[in-house]
Amino acid sequence: MVQFRRAAKAVLALLGLTTLLAFGPSAAAPAPVKQPNIVLILIDDAGYTDLGAYGSEIATPTIDALAASGTRFANFHASPMCAPSRAMLLTGVDSHTAGVANLPESTPPEHRGNPAYQGHLSKDVVTVASQLKAAGYHTYMAGKWHLGHTPDALPNARGFDRSLALEATGGDNFQQRPYFPIYTGKEWYEDGKPATLPKNFYSSQLLVDRMIGYIDSAPKDGRPFFAYLPFLAIHMPVQAPAEYMARYDGKYEGGWAALRQARKAGAVRAGLIDAETPMGPMPANVADWNKLSKKDQQAWARRMAVNAGMLQAMDANLGRLVAHLKTTGAYDNTVFVVLSDNGPEGADPTVEPIFRTWLKAVGYRNQPGGKGTWSAVGPGWASASAAPGALFKFYASEGGVRVPLIVSGPGVKGGAVTRGFSVITDITPTLLDLAGVAPARPLDGRSLRTVLSGAAASPYDAATPVAIEAAGEAALWKGDLKAIKGAGPLADPAWRLYDIARDPGETNDLAAARPAELAALKADYASYAKRVGVAEIPAGYTADKQVAKNILKSLIRTYQPVFFGALAALILVLVGLAVRMRRAGESWGRIGTRLLLGFVGALALLIASRFWLAPAETAAQFALEPKGAAGLGAIRADMAAFFAAAGGLSLIAAVRRESRWLWPVLLILALALSGRTLNLILTGGGPGVVAPMVVEAVLIGITLLAMRVLPKSRP
Repeated sequence: MVQFRRAAKAVLALLGLTTLLAFGPSAAAPAPVKQPNIVLILIDDAGYTDLGAYGSEIATPTIDALAASGTRFANFHASPMCAPSRAMLLTGVDSHTAGVANLPESTPPEHRGNPAYQGHLSKDVVTVASQLKAAGYHTYMAGKWHLGHTPDALPNARGFDRSLALEATGGDNFQQRPYFPIYTGKEWYEDGKPATLPKNFYSSQLLVDRMIGYIDSAPKDGRPFFAYLPFLAIHMPVQAPAEYMARYDGKYEGGWAALRQARKAGAVRAGLIDAETPMGPMPANVADWNKLSKKDQQAWARRMAVNAGMLQAMDANLGRLVAHLKTTGAYDNTVFVVLSDNGPEGADPTVEPIFRTWLKAVGYRNQPGGKGTWSAVGPGWASASAAPGALFKFYASEGGVRVPLIVSGPGVKGGAVTRGFSVITDITPTLLDLAGVAPARPLDGRSLRTVLSGAAASPYDAATPVAIEAAGEAALWKGDLKAIKGAGPLADPAWRLYDIARDPGETNDLAAARPAELAALKADYASYAKRVGVAEIPAGYTADKQVAKNILKSLIRTYQPVFFGALAALILVLVGLAVRMRRAGESWGRIGTRLLLGFVGALALLIASRFWLAPAETAAQFALEPKGAAGLGAIRADMAAFFAAAGGLSLIAAVRRESRWLWPVLLILALALSGRTLNLILTGGGPGVVAPMVVEAVLIGITLLAMRVLPKSRP
């Protein structure tokens, strides 16, 4: 009996233990992992050292606080162009695989129809928004999209529940109107439908307001959110509210060379680079600050002050979102990612007379400031923002592709800096990893989670090659080495080799000293190009030339009635002149010769003005390669004088009907053609050398014809 009771107690105890294990307190089981909210912040055209946390003098306290509580990446890379970067950011695959290998605005006609160059996200790729949405996230987007404007390409069709999207390279920050001649101002969409913006707004404030509204309007179901916030700041036109611009008055009167040195020193203090890091070379199209007039210095300093104010205004509005998340209790479970889409913008369209004419026609003031103004920082300030890197946006040099990246939030090591290599395709796999979501398809990028925890410096080992290509600008990284070749007017088309761990300014080309390693990296690049479908760029193509062609086509379409009206008026004037000269007893041969001379003279004066106003761009078109500011100065003075003299004398000969004015023109053209012929013999030439020779030969023929037809002097 006693044994039976003992056995019964044992059975009851076992049953109780089983019940406790099955139905007891949940603390005994592992706590479920709560998916974090994710806020992905993309700054447009911010350089490597533009943020306070990266050594800048610009006040970005919101971003700096995120950096202090998170991890800063010192060796993070994007594409040199915005749309390819955005495609890589949101899909985790190479831009060619995503269908956005180039900007739609700069894709050459020869590439259209190629699956890698669609100009919008391919249907074969899945965005991070779609994958997070499928995993239970609410998904929102407010800002610049630039990945397609058709119904199946807008954000609402690519995984976002709510969206306010700008489908253009940029936009006016105060008004809904075109900022560039190729647009209409109707490129804004909300939830897939054309949107009308408020009458009074500022872009950074508008986008944060809309994002807060989207987050607050979600049902209180406990599900996390993914918020993609791609700002218009600091893309051109640089525009800022007056109170932010005023904070930088007088700040930049020391010039861009001085700012470059200050930015490099700031990056050293921030722990991003070593003190002995060499500075990348200043681009050839940057003027010597000390040779500018005081008035020009003040004007340029004002441009950078507006740019700084624009970035601080963006940071302040981002601060409103952060404060709101703290108020609602969402902040502590939110991962913040802050990065730029490419290096700083070095172009300045306002140097082009036709662009300035368009600005005036649509009501812009060609000056830095706030509402109604239009300006850009230009290559000098862009070089400072990219310090210590070389060049800027549109170039695969480190100044164009090395950008800031800050990640903060749960699971991220605070106050850390990592110098290991990473790339923009790593963001999507990282966000999916942090959310506990398996990728829907294989990705090119790798999760940065081990880097964020401090367990690793990079997701890539020294044997893994990583490459990018955009508009002919190509780069491949492998360990500390980088192979690069350029295609833009300021770039070197030859393959070069750099140790970017020690030389991010790309000052010491190792190609000659380490040819075997360069050959291996070139072979890796060839494999990459074949895998993703890189297309060879057409002869003579550069992205800026293609954009210029598209602008011209757009202007012709826009102002077609005015253009044809002016052309008709010009024809009537010429016919009237011809009739008048005929009545005065001139032969048709002399009339035609005078009109032809007049055309040649006007064309030569136009070319002279282009050499004076835009020497770097015009020199590239004439196959000239000036080195440094002195070289550009010589080009501006010598070539402008050459064409001005030839054009002016041709016009005098046409008006006065005297061939004696053409002897200096003939001498100038003959010397030019002789010099080019000698150059062709010595160098082997090419299309860039032959084309100007043909033009000069035609001009010599016209000059000789005029000298034969027109009398030496009037009776």
